[in-house]
Amino acid sequence: MTVEERHGTEACKQVDNGITRVFQLLGKRWTGPIVAVLTPGPAYFVDLRRAVPGISERMLSDRLTELAAAGLVVREVDEGPPLRVSYRLTEAGAALEPAFAELREWAVRHLPEGTQGGC
Repeated sequence: MTVEERHGTEACKQVDNGITRVFQLLGKRWTGPIVAVLTPGPAYFVDLRRAVPGISERMLSDRLTELAAAGLVVREVDEGPPLRVSYRLTEAGAALEPAFAELREWAVRHLPEGTQGGC
């Protein structure tokens, strides 16, 4: 008897396409924290940089561009002076808030406390 015959179709399980797409975007380093920082409301680029310890300006810019291309973030320019750029979640981005709240609660219950920076 082959392995396939012993396990039937259960052995051929594959990850759901939706989960794959979500983690291709949100699974990238820094993306989740950026979305989490924007959940309460818009933020200027400099404030995002301060809110996500360890992220470089280049990486923040790249991740924000990806989130905008995915339709989760909108970039808005305040003409100033001084010229300032802010970011806010779109309706689709804001719809992630319940999932992020659940993940936050799960982390509190199931992940050991780390040495994360913060306010």
